[in-house]
Amino acid sequence: MDKNVELRVHKIEKSISDVCCASSRNPEDVTLICVSKSVGIETTEEVVLSGITNFAENRIEPFLEKKAYFKNRTDLVWHFIGNLQRRKVKNVINEVDYFHALDSLRLAEEIQKRANHTIKCFLQINVSGEESKRGIKPNEAVQFLKDVQPLVNIKVVGLMTMAPIDAVVPELHHYFSELRDLRDSIQKREMSHAPCTELSMGMSQDYKIAVEEGSTFVRIGTAFFN
Repeated sequence: MDKNVELRVHKIEKSISDVCCASSRNPEDVTLICVSKSVGIETTEEVVLSGITNFAENRIEPFLEKKAYFKNRTDLVWHFIGNLQRRKVKNVINEVDYFHALDSLRLAEEIQKRANHTIKCFLQINVSGEESKRGIKPNEAVQFLKDVQPLVNIKVVGLMTMAPIDAVVPELHHYFSELRDLRDSIQKREMSHAPCTELSMGMSQDYKIAVEEGSTFVRIGTAFFN
């Protein structure tokens, strides 16, 4: 296998472990997702051989191609992290293990219509308030979860956010801690369809801060391949 890939994987895993130790967290509570959207099957296979088992794509065709290629690897977990148009839900939703971009009631209703099993979803929250980002406002999250309660094929396992690309460290701590606090407040409501035990936050440039603030799923692409 590619030694450079192996070294990068080891570096990422060690940095997560170090942050967890410093934050009194168990590293096993953080799921490392390889965002393989920028590379082909051959390079993705190098990461698989390194021991990573969680992979994410943001476009349907590459997602389906890679999942089909690795069909014999039943240990792999597949995440869809991109904007999903309602007309394309039927093409992919029954192939995903986790969907990280639930951001509207109409999308939830389409998933309900097309899914043949319960879909584990992350509710996308626009914590930073950027107009360019999708996601619902933090103060709308509880009402949204009440609205999707009748949709039996939707299980909201957690919240997801993306910090601004130019955010500085104090801002990153603020955005990530705000999502954590929102998650905690939702958990206290004990909604069976929305346990919200997880936090999907942190990418290559900010995952260490996200882990400090309680992230349980980090979505890393660039750090694996550059």
